[in-house]
Amino acid sequence: MKNELLLSAALLPLCGMAGEVHTRPSNETAPVTDKRPNIILFLVDDMGWQDTSLPFWTQRTRYNDTYHTPNMERLAKQGKMFTQAYACSISSPTRVSLFTGMNAARHRVTSWTLRKNTTHEQPDSVMIYPEWNVNGICQEPGVERTTQVTSLAQVLKDNGYHTIHCGKAHFGANDTPGADPLKMGFDVNIAGHAAGSPASYYGMQNFGNKPGGKSPLAAVPGLEKYHGKDIFLSEALTIEAEKALDNARTTDKPFFLYMAHYAIHTPIQPDMRFYQKYLDKGLPPIEAAYATLIEGMDKSLGDLMDYLDKNNLTDNTVLLFMSDNGGLAAHTRAGKLHRQNYPLNSGKGSAYEGGVREPMIVRWPGVVAAETKCDHYLMIEDFFPTILEIAGVEHYNTVQKRDGISFLPLLTGKGKMPARDIYWHYPHSWGPSGPGIGATCSIRSGEWKLVYYFDSGKHELFNIPADISEKHDVAAENPKLVKKLSKKLSNYLRSVDAQRPVLRATNRLAPWPDETL
Repeated sequence: MKNELLLSAALLPLCGMAGEVHTRPSNETAPVTDKRPNIILFLVDDMGWQDTSLPFWTQRTRYNDTYHTPNMERLAKQGKMFTQAYACSISSPTRVSLFTGMNAARHRVTSWTLRKNTTHEQPDSVMIYPEWNVNGICQEPGVERTTQVTSLAQVLKDNGYHTIHCGKAHFGANDTPGADPLKMGFDVNIAGHAAGSPASYYGMQNFGNKPGGKSPLAAVPGLEKYHGKDIFLSEALTIEAEKALDNARTTDKPFFLYMAHYAIHTPIQPDMRFYQKYLDKGLPPIEAAYATLIEGMDKSLGDLMDYLDKNNLTDNTVLLFMSDNGGLAAHTRAGKLHRQNYPLNSGKGSAYEGGVREPMIVRWPGVVAAETKCDHYLMIEDFFPTILEIAGVEHYNTVQKRDGISFLPLLTGKGKMPARDIYWHYPHSWGPSGPGIGATCSIRSGEWKLVYYFDSGKHELFNIPADISEKHDVAAENPKLVKKLSKKLSNYLRSVDAQRPVLRATNRLAPWPDETL
């Protein structure tokens, strides 16, 4: 009966426009009167589709045998794996899309943010890049070079949820309102600010903070109690998250925990709890360190799952696991670059599958069938309406117009998601070079994926199920399909007023994909 009540709440119609574990025994917790499910969104930074011992492909690869993620395996046994979950190829666009329900082309935070009014892009000899929203998003009106939004956390908070942010934010540039999670709808902020990577993962190094001196922007804030201590950032964040959940359990509200790890983003520093075993496996030091970042993240996942079990919260908590973009493969890594996400091509920053396909798992006891898989593709902006529907939020309004579609039918097995296309837009230079990296836009339509390059006007076409590695461009053999998908992609980008680079040779905007055929 309990699960039937939870499911009925979740299926309400959705409308609207636009270092020790700290726990409290369950019998000391005040009773919760709101029976809607608690929600944990566990987001990993820069985790590739293959950065796990849990294979999301039809077969195991050497990467699945290299990494050790027993808690991802545990979660999958209790929930549903999604084998074609997509995000943007870069962090900030994904996080903005997740918390707004908007496609990156619409919100225009199309690359990573950090310093106010400042872009990281270097001048290019072929293109002039567009004036994108380098300051990110915020909820206040009138902030230059931002998109004003109503955040997911704000909607949940306004509808009775206790909202907790833990870890990486990266919603807005430094010295803008969006840099502060407390101004983005969260009741609690643990270590979140403008930067997208930590200056250091080590408590012994104060997580990059400089006592008595000027700390770098990437220095992790708010964890002073761990300064000078032998503790890794992933562990400190987990301890603080559990303390925040202890406090949440004394309220009469369900909680929303956004557990957003800085791992496994650079700097690739070894978590010494796990380092030696990967060296003993024969991994180069940088790869051994990378593997420890993964395992430390996985330990955090397991610790939170244990916390839910110990406090009788598991049955009424939805746990969603996701990554923000593909695994790093363009620099820093050992071995030949761009192959670290095999069988996927390329990695972070790329329009290819290695840059945008993510490991995703959802557990919802009594609602999501255990040990199941879903091959239906979905996009990061779909999390916004889905989480609100899970929360039973029936009516809400947002400042922004949204693109996401709820994937609740894929969770419940009741009803169907409509057939749809999904889109990517990155009209920039990321910095590193490699396959699929550059100013691009893309569409996934059924089995087909079209990638368009703004600098050259080149179109590439891949059949993803038949060619998951995107090694065989079949655009020349399928001109009618290329034209059809180019029209779809162009029409969508026009409809959201997407930005384009200017070609220096003509001093005109680069053509849309359907204007070069």
